[in-house]
Amino acid sequence: MIGILIIAHGTLGDSLIHCANHVFGGPLAQLAQFGVAVHDTPTTLLPQVQKLIGELDSGGGVLVLTDMYGATPSNLACRLVEPARVECVAGINLPMLVRALTYRNESLETVAQKALSGGREGVVHVTQEACDVTTRH
Repeated sequence: MIGILIIAHGTLGDSLIHCANHVFGGPLAQLAQFGVAVHDTPTTLLPQVQKLIGELDSGGGVLVLTDMYGATPSNLACRLVEPARVECVAGINLPMLVRALTYRNESLETVAQKALSGGREGVVHVTQEACDVTTRH
């Protein structure tokens, strides 16, 4: 099973994990988060996050999901990327996380691709027409 680590600003990772646990009906194994505070730097956080990666990796690798590309969480994740062992996708949202969790028994590359597609497909302009279609009985 692929481990999943969310590296995000503040408590966003906690909130996303809470929501994912709700969607899946309970606590999920090999899923963790690491919150980054305002004055944190990637260099000082790196050893702690490397330890978390080691704890989450049961042999299949770890997918790191960050909130915003170019910010401290993704800059930290960039220092962790190791092809076929640690992959990273930035721009996390709940559909991305749910998709990654759903496919985490596949290869690390597949889980990363599923996370990307879940994130993109989960962003939808909700129009009246779309609401009429989805709420029609």
